[in-house]
Amino acid sequence: MRGPITMQRRFSVSLLFAALAAVALPASAQSDVHKQLAAERFTIVSPFPPGGPVDTLARMLSDGLARRYGQAAVVDNQVGAAGNIGMEKVKRAKGDGHTLLVIPAGNVTINPTLMPNFPFDMQKDFVPITMLAKAPNVLVASPASGIKSVKELVAQAKAKPGTLSYASPGVGSGLHLAGELFKQQAGIDLLHVPYKGTPPALNDVLGGSVPLMFSNLPATLPFIGNGKLVALGVTEAVRSPAEPDIPTLAEQGIQGVAVTSWYGLMAPRGTPAAVVDQLAKDASEILAQPEVRERLKAQGMTGAAMKPAEFTAHIRDETAVWARIVKARNIVAE
Repeated sequence: MRGPITMQRRFSVSLLFAALAAVALPASAQSDVHKQLAAERFTIVSPFPPGGPVDTLARMLSDGLARRYGQAAVVDNQVGAAGNIGMEKVKRAKGDGHTLLVIPAGNVTINPTLMPNFPFDMQKDFVPITMLAKAPNVLVASPASGIKSVKELVAQAKAKPGTLSYASPGVGSGLHLAGELFKQQAGIDLLHVPYKGTPPALNDVLGGSVPLMFSNLPATLPFIGNGKLVALGVTEAVRSPAEPDIPTLAEQGIQGVAVTSWYGLMAPRGTPAAVVDQLAKDASEILAQPEVRERLKAQGMTGAAMKPAEFTAHIRDETAVWARIVKARNIVAE
């Protein structure tokens, strides 16, 4: 009896040491990664101006990384060429986890198909780390239009085809495509009025020059709150926690217009997988902090952290969806 028991004990002890070693190795690797990331300052590139959701997220992330690693973390607003200038800087950076890119969905999943001479190979030039946050898109109306619901909008558009117009930040933007999907699903015709960015489009809707606009919730939330815009519906499957009184388009009978603005974190090619995993973990924990969640909510956003593999798959699938829509409607960037 002693022989088998001794062998069983030895076998159990071996399994125990193997299990402990399996646990210890990742901890050691994680320690090495932490030391590497703590060795230099971080540069978080925002390819858009200060004040918008991309810049806001970049600053939240830089604050969190600075506290975690005891290193300076600066936000570098590299503005221009529809975000391509900032993307180019990160593409050329060393892949060591210290130069990162906060980027909106359109630059990642729409522009590769939309722009005939798109200068990046998104699969080869960048490494997806995690999605950071989501913000619902919202269909808003100028009070001057007299439109107070989706039902009224559809009725007016059908009564006078081609007389209603909607603004967007530009041809081929996610918000332009949201408008095209809305037209298709509602069975109506609306004139698209493209602008060079959200601010001029929003100004004309606020002034009553254009009656309608698809925009992301962070940009319109203050004006919805003070009555300068009428929120008709969000392009989400469920209502937004940031503004739960706004109904979804689906609730109002318009199905199939689930278009969400999201913002992600990417690194230059060649960034080691262990560094990518650690940064994804860092971002997830930063976004989960109560004060950060409240700041996101105030901006109309919610945290949306993903593991790198999940984020990579999301980008791949969404790129395919938008490519079909862009090609089917023959949409070309101006």
